[in-house]
Amino acid sequence: MQYSEDLRRRVVKYVRQGGKKVDAVKHFGVCRAVIYRWLDRGDDLTAKKPGPKKAHKLDWEALRKGIEKKPETMKTEWAREFGVGTTAISYAMRRMKLSRKKNVAV
Repeated sequence: MQYSEDLRRRVVKYVRQGGKKVDAVKHFGVCRAVIYRWLDRGDDLTAKKPGPKKAHKLDWEALRKGIEKKPETMKTEWAREFGVGTTAISYAMRRMKLSRKKNVAV
């Protein structure tokens, strides 16, 4: 549940002026743990909106060309080079239908 910024400011002001947190819980109808979080935040009581974080973009064509040039390179090395996780490399390779299996002719 998201509380309004006005309510947050009133609760923090009440507690900082000497009111007990237990009384603030009863009076304002908020959870005590939330009050502790608001007090720890300081003056920044604006709502933090959850949302997508900065996405890591993987250039699939650059990955394909790199794998064609150096097929012996490990996924961890590709991940480090492109700044993504190994899961992203595995996913991209699966989608591009690239296999890590080596076919050695005897």
